[in-house]
Amino acid sequence: MPLSRSKLYTLLFIACCAGYIWLYIGIAINKSESNPVEVCLIKQLTNIPCPSCGSTRSVLSLMHGEFVQSLLINPFGLIIAFIMIVTPFWILLDLVAKRQSLYNFYHKMEDVLKKPKFAIPLILLVILNWIWNIIKGL
Repeated sequence: MPLSRSKLYTLLFIACCAGYIWLYIGIAINKSESNPVEVCLIKQLTNIPCPSCGSTRSVLSLMHGEFVQSLLINPFGLIIAFIMIVTPFWILLDLVAKRQSLYNFYHKMEDVLKKPKFAIPLILLVILNWIWNIIKGL
């Protein structure tokens, strides 16, 4: 059952707000402690980083203008930062203009990503990023 427009926009908005709060906490922790807090459940249980480990540090580096450092920590951070910046404005624009362009885009991307010719390379990229996280000892 597909998400309704209002449920999708609410979910995305809450996710972005949670991300901003998490970044604020990350900034506060970085200022007060020399050791970052480990929050990845997978890493805590297995001592192996997940594919998204380091994403918060990557976004924080990007916020400090350290683009290369951000990319080296975890390239997913760039994607997350882009989504966190664009999504709230896109939602607001759709609500003000009484459109549903983000909702339509979401469904088009969902259809595209279900196709093996797109899904398989993306899954391989996630696996490669995971291997890279393990190798660099993140």
